[in-house]
Amino acid sequence: MTKRVLVKFSGEALAGNEGYGIDTKILNYIAEEIKSLVENGIEVGIVVGGGNIIRGVTAAADGIIKRTSGDYMGMLATVINGVAIQEALEHAGVTARLQSAIDMHEIGEPFIVRRARRHLEKGRVVVFVAGTGNPYFTTDTAATLRASEIEADLLIKATKVDGVYDKDPNKFDDAVKLDTLSYEQALAKHIRVMDDTAIALARENGLPIVVCNMFEKGNLLKIVQGDTELCSIVK
Repeated sequence: MTKRVLVKFSGEALAGNEGYGIDTKILNYIAEEIKSLVENGIEVGIVVGGGNIIRGVTAAADGIIKRTSGDYMGMLATVINGVAIQEALEHAGVTARLQSAIDMHEIGEPFIVRRARRHLEKGRVVVFVAGTGNPYFTTDTAATLRASEIEADLLIKATKVDGVYDKDPNKFDDAVKLDTLSYEQALAKHIRVMDDTAIALARENGLPIVVCNMFEKGNLLKIVQGDTELCSIVK
């Protein structure tokens, strides 16, 4: 039985139809979905990207901004999103803690794995921000790292699609959904479930990755309860 999960949200998902910034309706929706997990006894960690504000790789694309600086800018974007998610959770009546890989004592706690686990045991949602704290690593890798550190049973990547396809379903009508695939298949075929570093880390730690549509109401709870019809699993 799934007891503890880490949910990875993309920053872009927070932007809604605007494509940038933070849509409070999306925040409220996410908070209610997470609340349903907590109310059913599931311990929840969250990692969020920063692509709705800035992406480090994009910022450094023309060479004016160094890649390391661009990545740190991206990490700061995840902090902004994390604060917003924490606020939305607390507005929904869910106790939450923000832990940052970059020290920001006025904003949140430093990441300390034992403290994070203790919060989870007490029923608090922990929002992990600032990625791994290092440049050159994506928030997908940060999510896999944090999930491994807190000993999560499952890593859920909440996206805008209902799983993994053999090609982009938005571009190809004959795209086929893959219900299950191995870490090796995901790596060998370069299927963009997550970046290769994240998948390799998940494989090393035996951490199943579930890719699902975050906008399918109640989907997160169904997944942790064993209903995997509307998702894909990498294990």
